[in-house]
Amino acid sequence: QVQLVESGGGLVQAGGSLRLSCAASGRTFSTLTMGWFRQVPGKEREFVASVWSHGSASYADLVKDRFTVSRDSARSTVYLQMNSLKPEDTAVYYCAAALGYGPYEHWGQGTQVTVSS
Repeated sequence: QVQLVESGGGLVQAGGSLRLSCAASGRTFSTLTMGWFRQVPGKEREFVASVWSHGSASYADLVKDRFTVSRDSARSTVYLQMNSLKPEDTAVYYCAAALGYGPYEHWGQGTQVTVSS
């Protein structure tokens, strides 16, 4: 079983930056594809970014060029650097893990990000 613990959320003004972290345990980190998702109350959870074990990354169009996902194998941690934040980025952000190219089956508890205008 994979355990995921997120941190780094908070309140920031529009145009500001935040970095989210997600520490993984319970499985060899190199076997995991790591992703970030977000959810606003009343809406479905949406994909934000993902990074494969070999380092390639993918982004949702809404965050491309503003967000950067990375992973640190020595710390078994994935990061989401969020720059130029907008009020519409306000959401609960979830870290997720998948085995290789499989579905995301493991989820963190979520961390709130609030961007004020």
